[in-house]
Amino acid sequence: MANQTLIVGGGVVGLAIGHYLAKAGHQVRIIERDASLARSCSEGNAGMIVPSHFIPLAAPGVISQGLKWMLNPKSPFFLRPRLSPSLARWIWLFAKHSTKGHVERTRELLRDLSLESRRLHVELSERENFPLVQKGLLMLCQSEAGLEEEAEVVEQAHALGLEAEVCDIARVRELEPDAEINAKGGVWWPQDCHLSPGKFVAALRQSILARGGEFITGEVSKLTTNGDKVESITTKSGQTHKADIIVLAGGIDTTDLAHQVGLPLPMQGGKGYSLTLPKPVANPLLCSLLKEGRVAVTPMGDTLRVAGTMEICGKDTSISKARLQGVIESFCRFYPQYQPSDFENLKPWVGLRPCSPDGLPYLGFAPNHTNLIIATGHSMMGLSLAPVTGKLVADLATGEKPPINIGQLDPARF
Repeated sequence: MANQTLIVGGGVVGLAIGHYLAKAGHQVRIIERDASLARSCSEGNAGMIVPSHFIPLAAPGVISQGLKWMLNPKSPFFLRPRLSPSLARWIWLFAKHSTKGHVERTRELLRDLSLESRRLHVELSERENFPLVQKGLLMLCQSEAGLEEEAEVVEQAHALGLEAEVCDIARVRELEPDAEINAKGGVWWPQDCHLSPGKFVAALRQSILARGGEFITGEVSKLTTNGDKVESITTKSGQTHKADIIVLAGGIDTTDLAHQVGLPLPMQGGKGYSLTLPKPVANPLLCSLLKEGRVAVTPMGDTLRVAGTMEICGKDTSISKARLQGVIESFCRFYPQYQPSDFENLKPWVGLRPCSPDGLPYLGFAPNHTNLIIATGHSMMGLSLAPVTGKLVADLATGEKPPINIGQLDPARF
């Protein structure tokens, strides 16, 4: 009889896990609090697959830059001060890991995870029939200092065997002939890709259903244990579900459930916004990141998505009009064919990225429960790393040795 596996969380990570477990012959059920995924980060994100992101969120200079940005209501970063022991611990751990040594210890792992996930994205797009654009990503810079910083990242990338090219503005225009760009230059990352998150999510759901998987709507409130196993989960409506293997892949909400089984999981919600232009005046060919504004720009079919901000805010999903305006203004400075008025009457999307304090995901078995797997904490790379996360969880669940050493991702590392 096939193993019965219950996945808590129907966002992109949970769906990728469901896909690979169903493919491995598991009887999969996915429980999601919101069937539309409106409250997850899966539908509204920038849709980027980024082997270029081998430097974790916790890195040198992040804290000093963040402190400068705190004084600007339109800045791309904000940490909401509040009396919270969990936030204080997260900040302390983040500061502890924002070092050159941490980057050096983790960049090869992030490279390996990203390259394998990119390979799986390509494979999935062919097998599950969703479009994947493999033209690379442009990191655009408007200042000489920004260009110099990114050139240093390129040197590290080359040492890791990654492809990257420092570009002057003439080369940028050669790569992006259809859109007017205001920049001094940038870096082209040819291995990066982009897609429409909605189409990707729909393809994963369909693949799970086609393999006999089931979707349940409900919000999990309780885990019931029996010895070294999690025996069942219970929803707020009182429904109880049992399974041989349980996977917690519910993003920021995983913290409360993990705490019930004695697993402290330091994590904060990193709020981000996006706006999607339905009829852009000049759609770029490539996705891009805007260095000085920390804004992501992604063409998605006939539409154009503009996304940004990182607000460390717990679970608050309220919208800051000033910070959203900052995203729009940054985009318009880089793409002068657009005006802030182009974004009037567009409904903003908001989502919470699950951020660990060292910038690495949590992935592995819970320390005291042999049938409980944790898969969360991907920060801004949930979509990018979803396939490799799904495949690694399937390997763990079937007892196979993962092809990548994931010891650094141990959910109990803190």
